[in-house]
Amino acid sequence: MSRMSTAVVLAIALTGLAGCGIHAGETHFSFSLGREAESTFEWSGQVGEGQWIEIKGINGELTAMPGTGDSVQVTAVRSGFHSDPNEVEIVVVEHVDGVTICAVYPSSGTEPNECAPGDSGRNRMRNNDVKVEFEVRVPAGVGFAGRMVNATIRAEDLTADVRAQTVNGSVRLSTSHGASATTVNGSIRASFGETAWDGEATFETVNGSIRLEVPEQINADVEIRTTNGRITTDVPITTTRATRRRVEGT
Repeated sequence: MSRMSTAVVLAIALTGLAGCGIHAGETHFSFSLGREAESTFEWSGQVGEGQWIEIKGINGELTAMPGTGDSVQVTAVRSGFHSDPNEVEIVVVEHVDGVTICAVYPSSGTEPNECAPGDSGRNRMRNNDVKVEFEVRVPAGVGFAGRMVNATIRAEDLTADVRAQTVNGSVRLSTSHGASATTVNGSIRASFGETAWDGEATFETVNGSIRLEVPEQINADVEIRTTNGRITTDVPITTTRATRRRVEGT
């Protein structure tokens, strides 16, 4: 594998919906006085090839890995010391592009929190220490999207597009298709097993580093920018623009 590293922004352009079957989730709850309370939610369902499974949360961790069958499997472990884990509802929303699953916290204002796909929906919380650790098993050909706030996202060895977004946390992903990842406070590590697809790969962080591993034979237009950092690469790039803070080329 060849590597590219930068500290802020990396963008690469590479050249070269069925219905959902839903199964009701299951919840298990345990509580011990003076200890962290824990509640587990489980869900499985059919998501068609080319569709998406999207996970949205605030505090916790998010891990995605390949599934062994044709169903998406999601486990969400809720835990908290002072707040009741069951106050955080795990909501499943079926839509034309696939399935979105959210950890919905009790509303902290006049507007209710709502689970919705993509940039839609609302999820704000106040004085709630519940964290949710998601584990997702993704079948071949199903896209994965993770949208978190205070969480690390890991999505590795997947076979379709990956989108990862967090604020305070690092992102680690690997896929054989397109990808994008953004964080504010954290690093990004991304790896592509192959590049036999047309699309764009975009990575951005404010306070952290970015490292990208790509196959030796890659056909791509590359744009790398940094504000306070350095750019290094062991991939041969025919540059059309090269400064200390910016590199463009193929």
